[in-house]
Amino acid sequence: MSVARTDARAVQAAGVQRLVDSYRAIPPDATVRLAKPTSNLFRARAATSGKGLDVSGLTGVLAVDPEARTADVAGMCTYEDLVAATLPYALSPLVVPQLKTITLGGAVTGLGIESASFRNGLPHESVLEMDILTGTGEVLTASRDQHPDLFRAFPNSYGTLGYSVRLKIELEPVKPFVALRHLRFRDLDELVATMDRIVDTGGYDGTRVDYLDGVVFSADESYLTLGIQTATPGPVSDYTGQQIYYRSIQHDGENEKHDRLTIHDYLWRWDTDWFWCSRAFGAQDPRIRRWWPRRLRRSSFYWKLIAYDQRFNIADRIEIRNGRPPRERVVQDIEVPIARVPEFLHWFLDNVPIEPIWLCPLRLRDNNGWPLYPIRPDHTYVNVGFWSSVPVGPDWPAEQGYTNRLIEAKVSELDGHKSLYSDAYYGRDEFDQLYGGEIYKTVKKAYDPDSRLLDLYAKAVQRR
Repeated sequence: MSVARTDARAVQAAGVQRLVDSYRAIPPDATVRLAKPTSNLFRARAATSGKGLDVSGLTGVLAVDPEARTADVAGMCTYEDLVAATLPYALSPLVVPQLKTITLGGAVTGLGIESASFRNGLPHESVLEMDILTGTGEVLTASRDQHPDLFRAFPNSYGTLGYSVRLKIELEPVKPFVALRHLRFRDLDELVATMDRIVDTGGYDGTRVDYLDGVVFSADESYLTLGIQTATPGPVSDYTGQQIYYRSIQHDGENEKHDRLTIHDYLWRWDTDWFWCSRAFGAQDPRIRRWWPRRLRRSSFYWKLIAYDQRFNIADRIEIRNGRPPRERVVQDIEVPIARVPEFLHWFLDNVPIEPIWLCPLRLRDNNGWPLYPIRPDHTYVNVGFWSSVPVGPDWPAEQGYTNRLIEAKVSELDGHKSLYSDAYYGRDEFDQLYGGEIYKTVKKAYDPDSRLLDLYAKAVQRR
């Protein structure tokens, strides 16, 4: 039986109407954007004037159907709110991206990933149908049977084909606890080989593995974390206070370390310290952390600090005051075939002074693939995430993005792709080859014939 509130449906309907009205009120030559207080994009965006699209009323969970294991969700609903609505039924989205304020619509039109992706693919693959406000101002329902061209091209389109206002997604049953096994490796090739076997078999040492990711601290210190759901009660760790999750992974001596979390805390284990990026704000210094309010130890607050830095160029001013040039932001997630991962990691560690590095294997569920992010079905890829800054390149300021360009070239050399949530420097021809090309242009013309929405290349690469 579907569990829904009548008022949630009414709020949704009113919200869709406000969204459509606000879209139609935007002049044809004006930039269309969402009027939302948060973002998980690191891409440079030019300042815009005027009102954005009104998304109020599009933030809730409309219904949870425990029997069918589905949820009807507004497009701007955060995963934090979605998980809060599904866990009481011992259900979870198939893939829960790592940060609480990522929205379901954002994870579908962009790309989300997490430690269940080796068995459940990417978030958009669990979408059964979605209502999309297209460039014509119409709200269309897209699924594998209705407007299938839009349905398949929507993932990785970043709002350039429209905005999702409602999504119906699959859920999966979950148990109340997750037992963790942190395996230490002193050789990256061995780590990747072990990861590959777990993905292929779904288990390790005869035990089913439900979640799988890894962290590389150096060439001779890396870890795989295996998560196994369990209903067995017992003590659990808490990494929302003084203890820091990623530091708990590290250990000497024995090759394996055990831990336990509630399913809720497991899903959000990375959010408290934004993986390890909270150290840039001093939040991992015990002297500061003791006084840092728990409610502000979360990714959404760190985003506000980043916004202040970008607005006032605080970090660059500090560098200049100390007689150093500004630093280049290198905040990226890339995917390469698992066989090429050791080569990429060794190259990265030799050329880019950033650590730790996050690893997350993925395998598409849908054998038909997704044209705007054409990684191959029936193949295992590994997401490599690295988020920091490095000294600017030798040709700065004449050439921007020296290290990012090196990474893009290496990823292409290894038959990989990278997500478009951050800075990109591709030329138009290479971009079209990597991100949909003619398929994208055909769908764009069909659902945004007057180009009311930005082109994907313009949005992801070009500076405006």
